[in-house]
Amino acid sequence: MMTDIQPRKTTPTFSEAFKVWLKIGCLSFGGPAGQIALMHRTLVEERKWVDEPRFLHALNFCMLLPGPEAQQLATYIGWLLHGVRGGLTAGILFILPGAFVMLGLSLLYALGRGISLVDGALFGIKAAVLVIVVEALIRIGRRALKSSLLIAVAALAFIGIFFFALPFPLIVIGAAAIGYFVARANPALLGIAVKAETLTPPKSGRWRQAAIATVTGLILWWAPVVLVLVTLGANHILVDIGTFFSKLAVVSFGGAYALLAYMAQQVVETNGWLTAPEMVDGLGLAETTPGPLILVTQFVGFLAAFRDAAPFSALTAGMLGAAMTTWVTFVPSMLWIFAGAPYIEELRGNRRLSGALAAITAAVVGVILNLSVWFALHVLFGQVEEMHAGPLRWFAFDFAALDLTVTALAGIAAVLAFALHRSLIEVVVVMAALGIAVRTLL
Repeated sequence: MMTDIQPRKTTPTFSEAFKVWLKIGCLSFGGPAGQIALMHRTLVEERKWVDEPRFLHALNFCMLLPGPEAQQLATYIGWLLHGVRGGLTAGILFILPGAFVMLGLSLLYALGRGISLVDGALFGIKAAVLVIVVEALIRIGRRALKSSLLIAVAALAFIGIFFFALPFPLIVIGAAAIGYFVARANPALLGIAVKAETLTPPKSGRWRQAAIATVTGLILWWAPVVLVLVTLGANHILVDIGTFFSKLAVVSFGGAYALLAYMAQQVVETNGWLTAPEMVDGLGLAETTPGPLILVTQFVGFLAAFRDAAPFSALTAGMLGAAMTTWVTFVPSMLWIFAGAPYIEELRGNRRLSGALAAITAAVVGVILNLSVWFALHVLFGQVEEMHAGPLRWFAFDFAALDLTVTALAGIAAVLAFALHRSLIEVVVVMAALGIAVRTLL
């Protein structure tokens, strides 16, 4: 435990904290912004378990890490309050309610296709997803693009991933390098205040705690993948799912929307696990659940295993695929917290890390723009063909194939989101109802 934590006005018992973390896990709708706001109101303003500076510093630390920052923030504050068991409790309860809901929705999706009510709801949700991604693009862009250099980084990221199909990890690494070195030479170019770095002196024994957390986390992370590898062979779908989503867990900087751009194209175009419309459906369903939006990965893992079930039944394979995906997605995100927590105070005022994060966030804007265009083409035009000329890549589509019904629904979703300022869950629910009505009448 850290020894310089500022005194809290209220110190909860573990039982009290458990109930609050469970409540937060069940009510954490609205994406990272809504989830962080909920934790701030509950933990800082109402219960005063942590103070404002500690909360904000923890949030800044989590923003530096790959993985869902809201879930990692819950894990870190749980660790501050009750050590390792507190961190595990907070992190797991933040995920668990949404994971169960997502599993139920995945089952409904797999078994309910062809039912007019289900198909109609998914038809409307497609239009909502397009607007939700555009809204995320605007929101993150306003926050991230604070200078002309950051705008240029975002533009280069979009060009690299959309026209040249550069891997998302390469874009993240390149942006981090730019931010790191520019912050060292001229931080004002990144919108960072020019000030001296003030780092807390290192604490004795912190390396031991970090090493234990790292080794334990790595063993837990890879144990199910190795078990499947030994029992079912290297070519089994569960091994593919475990390794693929483990890789995503390492490069998932910038939030779920950035990761989706990479994941969607990989699972649709490279692995062939889902179709593009199904990927859109998965994101729409994930928007209706509490917990991190990255739970959409569970939907992908479920369908991938459901369709390649041997030697299990389809339902058993689907649930195993969902469990494998959830495990290798969230165990690493908690590993980063437990391994990095002993060093957190040393990150205060670290200008170079702030520069790397600023550039990564700017690149994420370009990646989300790519996701917005990719979703728009597949939602509005249906049939989209990927074309290549040397290293250049683009998408061909027929303007005459524009789906006017989906376009109209997307317009309604845009009014709800941008003009009436309705929440994401409200937009999804209303559009699902309109989709059912349209499919019933047409």
